[in-house]
Amino acid sequence: MNKIKIGIPKALLFYHYGDLWTHFFEELGCDIIISPNTNQEILDYGNKFSVDEACLAMKIYMGHIHYLLDKCDYILVPRIICLKKNEKLCTNFSALYDLVRNTFQKRIIHYNIDVGKKEDEAYAFTTMGLELGFSYRKIIKAYKIAKEKEKIMFERRLSRQKAMIANSKGLKILIASHPYNLYDDFIGKPIIRLLEENHAQIIYSDLYDEKYLEQDVSEISKRNYWTYNKKIMASIHHYQDNVDGIILITAFPCGPDSLSNEMILRKVKIPIINIVVDDSKAEAGLITRIESFIDILEERKGKHYEQENH
Repeated sequence: MNKIKIGIPKALLFYHYGDLWTHFFEELGCDIIISPNTNQEILDYGNKFSVDEACLAMKIYMGHIHYLLDKCDYILVPRIICLKKNEKLCTNFSALYDLVRNTFQKRIIHYNIDVGKKEDEAYAFTTMGLELGFSYRKIIKAYKIAKEKEKIMFERRLSRQKAMIANSKGLKILIASHPYNLYDDFIGKPIIRLLEENHAQIIYSDLYDEKYLEQDVSEISKRNYWTYNKKIMASIHHYQDNVDGIILITAFPCGPDSLSNEMILRKVKIPIINIVVDDSKAEAGLITRIESFIDILEERKGKHYEQENH
């Protein structure tokens, strides 16, 4: 019997749940095909199959879907509406399934998460596994193993970041954004490369222990109900005393980010810049802004060091 081939687009929710998805389908015995890092061809196809008003991250996602069309039996396209009571995700995540289904003639495997309707993650993965034809027992076992592996991998990355913060004496910069912006080759990676070339130590906002999330986020906003934006805010408050500056990265024209970033810029007291990335290729301005920001932080850090030693 041939294995089921599941295509996973390396965009949007992949950077939140990629570890969970891959381990889950591996435990079920499926073959997994993950689209490559974002490149110009993927972006071009994304623009072709997206409306002009779509954000850059959504356009990239549609390009990754196009890449997978002839390479798998199903493409994974979840629908996530609500992860926590009284909170919401950007409407893009509830619309993904319908957008993909109506744009491309391809079989989709999906699941729904809406805590408001008592459809949690475990229920969602169970229904998805049953749709693929696996037994209930095998699905539950696969989900539990995948959740444990996801937790271990996150804790390892978080531990490495904590160690770097504790041991590094160099310039530390928090890059704050959604994971699908931070780690995408078109949106966040060029900024990361520039920081590395300038020998900055990078702290990632998604590597954050959510134990004190509500307390941390309340220091910046008490009314934000966008789940993923709340985590970014909480991470900024948590790390701001351990870094020299913050870079916000936004994919144009993200609505929730435009509101959240305004609150962040008003409340955070250390140097911070907001970089909005669109689908143009103009990197000269980006290089100038990053290098100028680093110069400011280094001068500020030097003055602070001199004051401490007098």
